[in-house]
This record gives sequence, structure tokens and C-alpha cells, in this order.
Amino acid sequence: MRFSCSLLLTSLFFVVFSYNGFAQTKQPEKPALTWYTDINKAHEISQKTHKPIFAFFTGSDWCGWCHRLQREVFAKKEFIDWAKKNVVLLELDFPRRKELPKELAEQNMSLQQAFRVQGYPTIWIFTMEKNAEKKFDIQPLGSLGYPSGAEPGKEEVKFLSNANLILAKKKDKSS
Repeated sequence: MRFSCSLLLTSLFFVVFSYNGFAQTKQPEKPALTWYTDINKAHEISQKTHKPIFAFFTGSDWCGWCHRLQREVFAKKEFIDWAKKNVVLLELDFPRRKELPKELAEQNMSLQQAFRVQGYPTIWIFTMEKNAEKKFDIQPLGSLGYPSGAEPGKEEVKFLSNANLILAKKKDKSS
């Protein structure tokens, strides 16, 4: 009796934990987006793919609206799919509590001045070419910010609608 009881408990133990293991099988993670921080690398990818650059001006360690935009728009599947298909992502960070490498900070400040960014988050979508002096000529297509007035929980819908209007300008210019 004692043997059959322990056999029964052991069998029950394996059934419960085997079932629990199947129930907790992880879903495959979706591939993350690639955010470049170097304008030269973003330009190189943009030239190869013929996609405009999507520059996200952010304060990574202090900007609450930037964090909200990342959580409510950039982390959504719709944005991830859209970004992979349509743009090259460039993050231009302006942290307050951490120090960026000198060249990166100078690059970001130069682009902030070129686009006259005064608040965060700001997104500029643009194309660029190197001119005869090996400097960049930037052709801005349009800018975005946090999608204010969007239906709660559907911020990515309004954001992507506005972004698609900007991308339509690129198509009009290239026609």
C-alpha cells in the first residue's frame, strides 16, 4: 500500500509539473527595433534602403513624455511593423544625469540646432545627401510629437496616421 501511494503521488507530481511547464511556454519574442545613434550610420542605412530617417529627440533619463511615447507608441506592434517597413530610426539623446561621449553629444546638439528643436519628445522625418564638401544637406519632410488628443490606448493609431501623411510628402516630392 505504501509503495502504490508513493507511486501515485510521484505520478501526480510529474503530471502537475509537466502540465505547468506546458502552460508557461514562452511565446517567441518579436525582434526589437534597431535605433542608431550615429547619423553617419543612419545615413548609410538610409541610402541602402531608400528609407527616410526618423530622428527621435529625447531626454532618456528625465523626459516623462518621451517615456510615455516610447511605451504607448514605439513599443506597440503596429509601430514596430511600420518602422521596419518605412524608416531608419535615429535616437538623439539629451540626458541630464549621464554623460554622452563628446562626439555624440556634439552631433546631437548640432542636429538639435539644425532642426530648431525646443521641446521633447520631438521627431523629425527627413532625407539627406552628402554635398560636394562631404557635408550633409538635409531635406526635412515633417515633424511629430506625442499624439495629443488620441483615443486612450490607441495613441499609435494617431501617431502612425500623422507619420504616414509626412511619408506621403516624400512620395509626392520624388514623383
